[in-house]
Amino acid sequence: MCIRFAVAGLAGCLMIAGALLGQEACPPLASPQLLAKLPDICPTPDGMALDAEGNVFLACPNYGDQTHPALLMKIDRQNRVRLFDRVPVHPETGVACPMGIDFGPDGDLYIADNQGWVKPNNLGRVLRMKIRDGRPAGCSVVARGLSHPNGVRVHQGHVYVTHSMLLKKGEEPLISGVYRFAVNDLGVRVTNSLKDKNLLATFTTLNPDVQYGADGLAFDSQGNLFVGNFGDATLHKIIFDAAGNVASNTRWVKHECIKSIDGICIDRQDNVYVADFSNNAICVVSPDKKVQVLARSPDCDGSGGGLDQPGEPLVRGREVIVSNFDMVTGPDKRNSGHDYPYTLSVIKLDR
Repeated sequence: MCIRFAVAGLAGCLMIAGALLGQEACPPLASPQLLAKLPDICPTPDGMALDAEGNVFLACPNYGDQTHPALLMKIDRQNRVRLFDRVPVHPETGVACPMGIDFGPDGDLYIADNQGWVKPNNLGRVLRMKIRDGRPAGCSVVARGLSHPNGVRVHQGHVYVTHSMLLKKGEEPLISGVYRFAVNDLGVRVTNSLKDKNLLATFTTLNPDVQYGADGLAFDSQGNLFVGNFGDATLHKIIFDAAGNVASNTRWVKHECIKSIDGICIDRQDNVYVADFSNNAICVVSPDKKVQVLARSPDCDGSGGGLDQPGEPLVRGREVIVSNFDMVTGPDKRNSGHDYPYTLSVIKLDR
């Protein structure tokens, strides 16, 4: 059985047959295009969210050049980019580091402020930015004390946040997790331990070379939570019982076509889109676990629309918008360095 996509005018059908697949068994279905060149104030774009009017909000932690403050940018339906607001800095570090973002049902924006990438600390926050009449109207702290908050999703009155580096003891594998807070929580303090009452689920990263854990997360139409384990390149599926407790937490997909899992999103047909950060690729996993590579790029600067270390995908209508983080290097990464321009890519869908 296969999944058929018509992507940017190209019909693609990829049969997955067996675990020992090489790169040639994972051909991309289309070429990404340039959606927008970002201004110089956006050297490190990351998390994205779609508001009720179809505008894309983009978090820029700007790890690549911290002479630029952390920002939220707004991209309208005509793909015009403008500054929305600065993210309030942490009173102790003087910086903000917004990664994952998501809108609540009231239009407020929830933000994972990952202070841990500035220097090791336990000062990460979950922020709630109030938005009134399309403008920022104050910011509160939902939770504090997290060492590595990353992805954010709001679902049925709760904020779900991945914690990418929860526990690491010596040579033991890394443990990461998902925290859950009420949308109206204020100042919840966590201890980065298994004793935290807000810790919903944990994951172990077995890959010794990439000890980075839970990253992207998203809910499907049935209310199941999917979480990507970055280092192991595995998708996990969490099913809840009627009381909202975790009924099961299983490894759902592991596939040779996917080398890493950063941000993820899910469309209305419950296809899971994966940012393969290490391999400059966007992949898609169907509800019956079939895997396809939508697009993949060589090491590039993104100027022609190429995927330049994709951090997060976002489905908007019949297109997948991709933020290009373009910063991390290493033996497992296609990316060779941080470079200009700073870009968003797009993959056109026709299905």
